[in-house]
Amino acid sequence: MKTYLPKVDLNARQWRVVNADGMVLGRLAATVANLLRGKDKPIYTPHLDTGDFVVVINAEKVRLTGKKETQKRYMSYSGWKGGERYRTVAEVRARRPEWLIWHAVKGMIPKNRLGDRMLTKLKVYRGPNHPHQAQKPIPTPLSA
Repeated sequence: MKTYLPKVDLNARQWRVVNADGMVLGRLAATVANLLRGKDKPIYTPHLDTGDFVVVINAEKVRLTGKKETQKRYMSYSGWKGGERYRTVAEVRARRPEWLIWHAVKGMIPKNRLGDRMLTKLKVYRGPNHPHQAQKPIPTPLSA
């Protein structure tokens, strides 16, 4: 028995719009990661990029459960001695709310070159407007 390998047609990829207004960050990220990987399609293959482009709007309105808004911290390291910096979710949301969704989705896709390629298909925007109207994106409803 031979393994079926789908033909990955780059022109057949769809553009999807996801509204993050009122969505829980982790559940939103899991759904977006599945759309990027193509797990919702019958031709899904783990080692091929069969996913769609995903545009996330209203990134600043995503919510977190419990006390994560004040207690969860993100660490970055500059490479220098004493160069660790910690930021809370509230600080990140005030400066770059798009990064919250991008970082959560990045943690849910493969950690290799294929995952890097999938992550380039994710577009996250702060408000309700985005510059991808020419691609005729399909609204993707998600349950809150």
